[in-house]
Amino acid sequence: MRFVLRRDRAGRIKVASLQGVTGQTMLRRAGRPTQDFDSLVFFPEISRNDILMRTDGVFAVFAALPGGWKTVGRLLGMLPQSFRDGGYRIIARSRRRIFGDPRPDGLDDPAWADRVLP
Repeated sequence: MRFVLRRDRAGRIKVASLQGVTGQTMLRRAGRPTQDFDSLVFFPEISRNDILMRTDGVFAVFAALPGGWKTVGRLLGMLPQSFRDGGYRIIARSRRRIFGDPRPDGLDDPAWADRVLP
């Protein structure tokens, strides 16, 4: 979440925890399981029910970020989806060990408050 918020200086992308009210509501509306928290879910438009999961969602986020992230997404997108999603699942299960525990002290930048949905 912080990765995206830091890089999306234009403030176009909004984020929400899958466990939160917004995340749970959108998962139910899209007919998706509400207990799978080891996945990134990307809603291209918050008003629609189409979603992209795991690496497809990551690549959609990369495409929306400035700089070379779109190119990174395209290059990684050349890998077979089963390989990409398998790697994604390994990282998702190990994310606390790799990146550390989420910081409880809130957001790094108060300007992000309107981009983090409850």
